[in-house]
Amino acid sequence: MEDNRTVKIFLDSDSKPFAEFAPPVKFVLDTTKIPDGKHMLKIIAKSTSGKEGVKTIPFEVRNGPDISVLGLKEGEVVNQQIPITVNSYGSERNDFFMIRGSETPQAIPAWVWALIISFAGFAVFYFTMFWNPELYKSFF
Repeated sequence: MEDNRTVKIFLDSDSKPFAEFAPPVKFVLDTTKIPDGKHMLKIIAKSTSGKEGVKTIPFEVRNGPDISVLGLKEGEVVNQQIPITVNSYGSERNDFFMIRGSETPQAIPAWVWALIISFAGFAVFYFTMFWNPELYKSFF
């Protein structure tokens, strides 16, 4: 019996497969040759009886630096003037790490402020209710 099983791999909407194998398949997808953005990997496998199975896998390629934007969210309605902070992170240099500017600055979260205010409020309450010099007399 002849084994005519095949696996064809397509990228995006190409009509010609970029790879064709006999199963089992193990290959390396080189994303450096694919432009950044959203892509679709389509795999078509044919069984010995001639039936086909199709699987599509969406993925995103980001070979360039990561871009972080603070101050404007996708689909947000804005008016007036808004401050925007843009930062980018790349991984081209593994031998050098710059601490300053390597993280996107963000505001202190509201829960941290609430915790600090609660602690300070409790301290003020404690000292006003229990500060009595007679309670703190020395045994000596």
